Amino acid sequence: MPDARQLATNIVRTLRERRHQAYLVGGCVRDLLLGREPADYDVATDATPQQVMEIFPQTFAVGAQFGVVLVPLPKAESGESAVGLGEKVPVVEVATFRSDVGYSDGRHPDEVRFTKYPQEDVKRRDFTINGLLLDPLTNEVLDYVGGREDLKAGVVRTIGEPEHRFAEDKLRMLRAIRFAARFGYRIDPATAAAIRHLAPEIHQVSCERVREELTKMLTEGHVRRAFELLEESGLLKEVLPEISTMKGVEQPPQFHPEGDVFMHTMLLLEKLPAGCSRTLAWGALLHDVGKPPTFRVAPDRIRFDGHVEVGAKMAAEICRRLRFSNDEAEQILALVDNHMRFADVQRMKESTLKRFLRLPGFDEHLELHRMDCLSSNGITESYEYASEKSRTMSPEAIRPQPLITGQDLIEAGYEPGPRFKEILAAVEDAQLEDRLASRESAMEFVKREFPIAAHQ
Repeated sequence: MPDARQLATNIVRTLRERRHQAYLVGGCVRDLLLGREPADYDVATDATPQQVMEIFPQTFAVGAQFGVVLVPLPKAESGESAVGLGEKVPVVEVATFRSDVGYSDGRHPDEVRFTKYPQEDVKRRDFTINGLLLDPLTNEVLDYVGGREDLKAGVVRTIGEPEHRFAEDKLRMLRAIRFAARFGYRIDPATAAAIRHLAPEIHQVSCERVREELTKMLTEGHVRRAFELLEESGLLKEVLPEISTMKGVEQPPQFHPEGDVFMHTMLLLEKLPAGCSRTLAWGALLHDVGKPPTFRVAPDRIRFDGHVEVGAKMAAEICRRLRFSNDEAEQILALVDNHMRFADVQRMKESTLKRFLRLPGFDEHLELHRMDCLSSNGITESYEYASEKSRTMSPEAIRPQPLITGQDLIEAGYEPGPRFKEILAAVEDAQLEDRLASRESAMEFVKREFPIAAHQ
């Protein structure tokens, strides 16, 4: 099946055959010039949305009022319906050359004016490195904004006046940070100054868009640099004040020779690989979020009493604020809530250990603990023990079929009630510890430990 680049090239060729201008534009051109594989491809043209939809009848409009139409791989080539299949079929965004007038809501242009001139179109875009055009038929690059020079110099710079660009969409401030971290670039001084000045206005951006931009930073493989830039720019205290307050919160040197809570968190984030799961990334970021409010200097050493419980509540509030899905929030909170349990893993009862090992997404708990150890004292004994147990215990041993159910208890004469949960948990404990292996032995255990007369 032709890939997205071939699809984009074919779209450009078809538009040219119909006497329209057409080029690859934006991030895909930047990535191609850097020798990277683009995540997606965009085409800019002087054809209007209506003309694009007439030329490519299988298209579907997602923002026709802004000149944007999606063109999927034709059904004849894909062998299946293109529309609505998401990643299964390559889709290219085709946008009409335009200039934007006014951004009163801080995100969408008040008025869109289509144009025939590509140099007008690129001037509305965010950064010079994203404002390049490429003719895929000749490999000619059109650069009206100095993007090639900034690519060579490793600079993130807005197109035109920085404050004007950021006023149009405040999210661009976070994007500047992400691009600088991702490519190892520096931010142009005027662009950086505008971010520092406008950082408090990031709250005009929806929580969902902020969350997704931060998630990209956390999962693109250059997390520490991204968060250091967020802190330097003043954006961190605006979008995640709970992380910013970690700076200067000292830790007991015998356990944390690396320094304060912020440094520990940065060292841990540095170990997150590109492409890691969203929940692991956020769990890593938030695992010690409860330390600043629980800091105290005790007679023996610095302590953070209850920091896990406090941290779990704070993480829950952050997840609500950023509108995570219930499933993602549940796993992030579980990572925060359980990250200190590894300290006791070698002393756990067999039943407790097996319940721990069967936590949903336990591989993420294990990986967070490994990074946590390597970002502090470097002692990984508990990680190695838990990793070995997780690897060698069969799923049946960790999560065996229940020996009895509530129906068995009812049939034995027990009245349904809250004690059922206690009885069944006790039976499962004994089963996990290999003290019970059959329904008969389980019922004998129940009658002995929970006689009917005592509960009814």
